[in-house]
Amino acid sequence: MIFVDGLECSNFDREIFRELREGGLGCVTVTCGFWEDGLESMDALVAWRDLVRANDDLVGVATTVAEIEAIHASGRTALLLGFQNSSFLAGRIGYVELFADLGVRVGQLTYNIQNDVGASCYDLVDPGLTRYGREVVREMNRVGMVIDLSHVGERTSVEAIEHSAMPVAVTHANPASLVPHPRNKSDVVLKALAARGGMLGVSGYRNISGQYAASADAWAEMVARTIDLVGLDHVGIGTDLGRKVVDADLRWMRQGRWTRTTQYGAGSAANPGKQPPLEWFPDTRAFPGLAEALSRHGFGPAEVAAVMGGNWMRFYREVLPAQPLTGQNLTGLPTGLPTGPPAGPPTGEE
Repeated sequence: MIFVDGLECSNFDREIFRELREGGLGCVTVTCGFWEDGLESMDALVAWRDLVRANDDLVGVATTVAEIEAIHASGRTALLLGFQNSSFLAGRIGYVELFADLGVRVGQLTYNIQNDVGASCYDLVDPGLTRYGREVVREMNRVGMVIDLSHVGERTSVEAIEHSAMPVAVTHANPASLVPHPRNKSDVVLKALAARGGMLGVSGYRNISGQYAASADAWAEMVARTIDLVGLDHVGIGTDLGRKVVDADLRWMRQGRWTRTTQYGAGSAANPGKQPPLEWFPDTRAFPGLAEALSRHGFGPAEVAAVMGGNWMRFYREVLPAQPLTGQNLTGLPTGLPTGPPAGPPTGEE
């Protein structure tokens, strides 16, 4: 069994890397940025490379499934580098391939406000995936970068699923039919996601988990009800864990540089601050307890293995490139990437 966390946004350091190892994590998607532009995002990747080099006895950056498996087999945790917004592209379609060459494997289309790709879950009006957004989806498919819809608006999400030639992910959210919240996903989105082979990372984050954050057993009940909705093969874990995140980090996540007014993100005026750690999941050392909770809830060994990481690995095998991108093959697509046109209307209709 391999444990996979679909997304974390912690301020990683050696202590947190040790927690990953003590929790038996085989692979984690880490957040490299939220609102940063192209240059700032490159700086973030430099910082990540330095951090990983200094802790290469505990972690390693993976860009393919083979690398995930090799790092896991070496007794370390594989890190997938990701961004929770498409601002790292700076409006340049060529930056998709460039950042893929630099090791980025997960990109969320929008964060908490509309951008040049599409709308966020908090926008009152969602006009859908933009013309540029269609190009971004097409290019992310080509280079083997996971399309993340966790903070993306309803119409933009549906159109991204329809337009993508590859399965897409909601790395950290829950069904809105279980916990009504703008950050959670409607049954329409989740069923479309599953119909095309996508993945949902179920989260225990208090603001979007409601009553299901009360205990590991309550969380397991949410997993079971999510599986009833979309099927076993499409459900994994996306903790959205924010270890060592402080108020200044939270303000940056919620407000960026786009506003002078207070923003609450998934919180509210009545619940404005950083949420306290879950008693049953304070950090990733508690990851094995999730498997135990699923077993107590009646999941069999194969079902537990699927939710704990097997489903993410199936998804990664389909979406990630078969071999590392080097930036040297400028004459065609890297081996293992799709060569056919993505689903959706032809360019002439846009």
